[in-house]
Amino acid sequence: MMAGLAKHWLRLSVVVGLCCLLLFAGCQNNSDSPAAGRTLTVAVEGTYPPFEFQSPDGELQGFDVDLMNAIAQEEGFTIQYQNLPFAGMIPALQARTIDAAIAAMTITEERAKTVSFSRPYFKSGLAIATSANNQDITSFESLQNRRIAVQIGTTGALEAAKVPGAQVRSFDDAPTTLRELLNGNVDAVLHDQPVILYAIQTGNVQGVRVVGDLLTEEYFGIPTPKGSPNLALINQGLTTLLENGTYNQIYQKWFGVEPPPLPERLPFQEETATGGAPFIVTAVNVIVRALPSLLRGALITLQLTAFSVVLGMIAGSLIGIIRLSKILPIRWAARAYIDFFRGTPLLVQIFMIYFGIPAIAQELGFTFNLNRLAAAVLALSLNSAAYIAEIVRGGIQSIEAGQSEASQSLGMSSVQTMRYIIFPQAFRRMLPALGNEFISLLKDTSLVAVIGFEELFREGQLIVAENYRSFEIYATVAVIYLCLTLLSSQAFSYFERWMNPAARSRRKVRA
Repeated sequence: MMAGLAKHWLRLSVVVGLCCLLLFAGCQNNSDSPAAGRTLTVAVEGTYPPFEFQSPDGELQGFDVDLMNAIAQEEGFTIQYQNLPFAGMIPALQARTIDAAIAAMTITEERAKTVSFSRPYFKSGLAIATSANNQDITSFESLQNRRIAVQIGTTGALEAAKVPGAQVRSFDDAPTTLRELLNGNVDAVLHDQPVILYAIQTGNVQGVRVVGDLLTEEYFGIPTPKGSPNLALINQGLTTLLENGTYNQIYQKWFGVEPPPLPERLPFQEETATGGAPFIVTAVNVIVRALPSLLRGALITLQLTAFSVVLGMIAGSLIGIIRLSKILPIRWAARAYIDFFRGTPLLVQIFMIYFGIPAIAQELGFTFNLNRLAAAVLALSLNSAAYIAEIVRGGIQSIEAGQSEASQSLGMSSVQTMRYIIFPQAFRRMLPALGNEFISLLKDTSLVAVIGFEELFREGQLIVAENYRSFEIYATVAVIYLCLTLLSSQAFSYFERWMNPAARSRRKVRA
């Protein structure tokens, strides 16, 4: 028995010893890199070929992705990529919810005050893209009084703002700006030259050409939060890749030419001390400067809501009444309409109406364009009508059937019965649900920002893209929305009391 126990302890000692050796060897292998075992969350914009985009099998690829992976391999850390819109990257870095971003972001003096950039990793410049049959636009000066599409938060947006008389439309990504050009809604696009050329060369964009010389000379960098210890690791890895030829290989893979020389840093990349006025004072100043633009956007939001709810009410009432029809095909058509618009996201419907319908029209050989206001009102009205139709149907069915029978016994027609007897009573019962629909529609107007419509939320986005003060601006936007919804709620409550005969009788008795 003692011999068996000794063998058991011997086996256990050998196993423990081997585990210790493996752990020691692992520690020795990773000791060369201070970043070993570290995982960095890196933001990318997955709709920006050839820098970051998805392959047909869903894998993230592109020049930026290959470069960041090579840096990580060189320095011994791992990467977790996170897709973010370009305009949201600097706010995310400020909040430290991500460790870095690689998204063809130009190093500018204003951005360098907010985040810390790596050494430059790419030389680029802004180019003008226009329709192939447009011979009027040949240079930056010829963009005066033209319609220009840009990506929000980019240097292209800053340059477009300098064009006298230009109507600048901002979108969330580069493919959308080019689609806007193809649909004929704008005259030109201002964007990074490599992105436009890649779209043309791959055949994804046809009938578009680049005109004139480069408008700017820009350098891309990898932004990190101020004071981040990861900046040194990224710079060290990038320097190594530039020296050992790996960078050249990645560049030639995606662009087919030798890369131009890059500076080690730009003059305004020096770290600056963060100080100045107290947070409260700065926040108040930011809000005060932003209020005129935000209130202008709030007015547009109210106008958009008013147009949409009136049209939605008219269409929804008709569809709701049709839902009660005894004619089976008509009733099924109304049901199909309601199921489609309630069963698909409003955001998808906005894209289908503004981008999809003109694209289909071009495929069929004719031109059809919708301006942004018409597309926004149409999408919101059609969506709202589906919900209002069910509110109307429920309100009508809540009225006792005996009232219809009584009115018909008095010789009233079906239309007269609906107009004078049923609908007035049903409308009073519908009011709470209609008030909820109005408030929902008021908030849903923020979705039309995706087509560049400058309502309240889009105005906030444009301001954040300029000053990077996301908390103050979006908090102000939220407060304005809250004020609008509270006022709307009070207005509907008053309307309900006014239409309540019992409440009116009590007021008369008190008087």
